[in-house]
Amino acid sequence: MSYDDHRPASSGADQARTWAMLAHLGGILAYFWIGWLPALVVWLVNREKSTLAVAEARVALNFQLTVLIGLVVCTILRSVPVLGVIGRIGFIAISIASLVLSVVAALAVQRGGTYRYPYSIELVR
Repeated sequence: MSYDDHRPASSGADQARTWAMLAHLGGILAYFWIGWLPALVVWLVNREKSTLAVAEARVALNFQLTVLIGLVVCTILRSVPVLGVIGRIGFIAISIASLVLSVVAALAVQRGGTYRYPYSIELVR
């Protein structure tokens, strides 16, 4: 009895979409300060291969670096006695926003589209 695998080989566009989706899903880890790392890895690995994966990884990296800056500011605010509550609420809000927007972006890219975050500082070009 043989089990032949009749699945078609994955095309380059499917692989590029998968890489782009993984770059966006890295934002799930923003609460742990490493949400930018998956986007950076995807951007560095695919820099010379796929334009879709590189473009989406760059967008995700810019957003995650913006999130990282916001988390650092909120952490600094948490250490100030009067502003500590604002820092705590801001940290949680930024983390949840990163989680939600990263999942939305990953779904948009997986469906074949592109995604632009509502707010992002253009640090990586």
